[in-house]
Amino acid sequence: MAAPALAPVTRQVSSRTAAAPDPSGQERRQPLAAAVAELPVLDASGRRVPFGELFRERRAVVVFVRHFLCYTCKEYVDDLAKIPKNFLQEANVALIVIGQSSYHHIEPFCKLTGYCHEIYVDPEREIYKRLGMKRGEEITSSAQLKGTRNSSSSRGQSPHVKSNILSGSIWSLWRAVTGPLFDFQGDPVQQGGTLILGPGHYIHFIHRDRNRLDHKPINSVLQLVGVQHVDFTNRPPVIHV
Repeated sequence: MAAPALAPVTRQVSSRTAAAPDPSGQERRQPLAAAVAELPVLDASGRRVPFGELFRERRAVVVFVRHFLCYTCKEYVDDLAKIPKNFLQEANVALIVIGQSSYHHIEPFCKLTGYCHEIYVDPEREIYKRLGMKRGEEITSSAQLKGTRNSSSSRGQSPHVKSNILSGSIWSLWRAVTGPLFDFQGDPVQQGGTLILGPGHYIHFIHRDRNRLDHKPINSVLQLVGVQHVDFTNRPPVIHV
């Protein structure tokens, strides 16, 4: 007999930028259902790992992306790749990306983006569903409708997306038809989100993307876990002498 369906986690824990959560666990949090923690994700070799094991003994920033052909996800992960490992190590925080493609696409996606932190996939999207990740596009501003990056302060506009919707979509299609496996590498209408989890099965923060441009700014998430600010611009550093 099939197991009863689990209700998704739907309550937003917080979306405000605040001080780093207290490691003692006294800050606002909600439990992650054990049945969700037991769901598997796959690594680049196809090995199954229980989702909850990723953050059972550590705090983790977990970013769910739409699909690996999505140009906005690619550019967001481009910037995640710029976070120095020593920044994360100093704060004792893990950075984890989870996609929804076959695990065969993990290695090519990492080579494309330069991403060298942890990455897994949830090809059946069960964890996406249980966490209440949205499907479909919710337009929230004219800037998003146009798909342009007018400024990093545009309401709901990801500061990490550099391409407009036309050039980005063409590039995504080109990657699809020239890749070794022609598929969308996930459900194209599935949205992602960002969470802060652990240690243990606790959710300290959750942001669900309303559309492909609604990524949570990376530095605002890093501030919540005590990771120092990262400069995501391509400008050379200023050396004071």
